[in-house]
Amino acid sequence: MTMPTRSMLRRPLGADLFARAAVGGLFALLSINLLTDFIQTQRMTGLLLLVSESLVVVLTILRRRASIVDRSPGAAVVTAASLVGPVLLRTAQGPGLLPDVATVVISAVGLIVVIAGKITLGRSFGIVPANRGVVIAGPYGIVRHPIYAGYVLTHVGFACAYPTGWNVALVVLTDAALMIRALYEERVLARDRVYQTYCRRVAWHVVPGVF
Repeated sequence: MTMPTRSMLRRPLGADLFARAAVGGLFALLSINLLTDFIQTQRMTGLLLLVSESLVVVLTILRRRASIVDRSPGAAVVTAASLVGPVLLRTAQGPGLLPDVATVVISAVGLIVVIAGKITLGRSFGIVPANRGVVIAGPYGIVRHPIYAGYVLTHVGFACAYPTGWNVALVVLTDAALMIRALYEERVLARDRVYQTYCRRVAWHVVPGVF
C-alpha cells in the first residue's frame, strides 16, 4: 500500500458527524434483533455480541477528533465492510455447531479482550484509520490491535451459535476486512516515531504467532 496523499488525509467535519450518526443507526438495527432473540430464547451469545458492539457506539461518540485520517477509497471500503458486517449478523433457529456454554465462553473471552483494549485506548478509539494518539500499554503490549482480536472471537462465537451460511460468510468477510483495516491504520501511524519504536517491540498485528 502506498502512503496516503495530503488530499486523502483531510478530515471534514460533516463526514465525521455522518459517521457517528451512521454507527448509531446500524447499532439500533442490531439491538432489535439480538434483544428479541434473547427474550425468546435466553441464549447469551448474541447478547454478548450486543455488549461488544455497544462499546463501538459509545466510544465513537466520545472519541477525540484525529489529527491525521486516511480518507483513501481503500481505507473507506475496508472500514465500511468491517463496520457493517457485524450489524448484519442475524440469529437463527436450530442448534449451533458448539454447545451454548462453549459459544458463551468464546464470546465472553472476546468481550473481555475488547473491553480491556477499549478502556486502554479511551478517547483515542476511532472508526476510520487515523492517528488519535499512540497507545502502547495494557493488551497493546501483546498485539498491535487487541480490539480486533476480541472482535474476531466474538464473531466466531456468534457464527458457531448461529451457523447459517449468511452468518459464516459475513464473519469471514468482516474479519478479513478487519485484518486489512489494521494494515491501513498502521500505514497512518507509521508516520509517528513513537509508533515506529512500538512496532519494533510488538511484532504481531492481531493474533500472536499467526498475523
